[in-house]
Amino acid sequence: MVSESSVEKKQKANLGRNDSSSSSSTDENDFRRPVHKKFHLFGRHKSLHAALGGGKLADILLWRNKQISGGLFAGATIIWFLFEWIGYHLLTFICHSLIVSLAILFFWSNLSLFVNKSLIEFPKIELPEELWTQVALLLRDQFTCAFGIFREVASGNDLKKFLYAIFGLWIVSIVGRWFNLLTLVYIIIVMLLTVPFFYEKYDDQVDAYGEMAIKELRRQYSQLDEKVLKKLPIPFLKDIKQD
Repeated sequence: MVSESSVEKKQKANLGRNDSSSSSSTDENDFRRPVHKKFHLFGRHKSLHAALGGGKLADILLWRNKQISGGLFAGATIIWFLFEWIGYHLLTFICHSLIVSLAILFFWSNLSLFVNKSLIEFPKIELPEELWTQVALLLRDQFTCAFGIFREVASGNDLKKFLYAIFGLWIVSIVGRWFNLLTLVYIIIVMLLTVPFFYEKYDDQVDAYGEMAIKELRRQYSQLDEKVLKKLPIPFLKDIKQD
């Protein structure tokens, strides 16, 4: 009995060693296995809310503050409808809006004086400094980035960026034929209030399709570079490195 129990103990000890060695080897393999980084559009490495600034502007674009976001969306739609379909002019619209607002407030304050024997105290309206500061900083950063890209493309060092810029401007010129400036501004506002919201909601699917589209564009560009661009008699094309 003593010999059998000692043999069983040795077998259990050997099994424990084998298990520990196998687990350590699997842990080593897992550690050595390359980790696939998740693809995100525009190369972002943080959440969309943080990428948009993480303040009130990001809350509005991502509909965290539904009252302000809905108000902006409804206001932009009403203004676009008035100017585009009814044919209102900007100065006329501003004057009529002020006339209606002043008339309502004037008669309301006088009516309350006769009924309640006291004047109505109108609330003091102050525009949020933080929101407008973030908007100004965002516009400054975007304009600075745009001017930097323009300077880099115009320098003539990168043919790939030059072709992208020409193609993008050509697309914008085509879109400009279809819509006037007001409609184009309205479309941009609608996109700002909808695209980030839906992208945050379905970011995994959008990133997956975006990765496939970028791979396909790179493949098409490599074929274009191989069949056309490298055969052009331009000296600096020989020095361009293919990405």
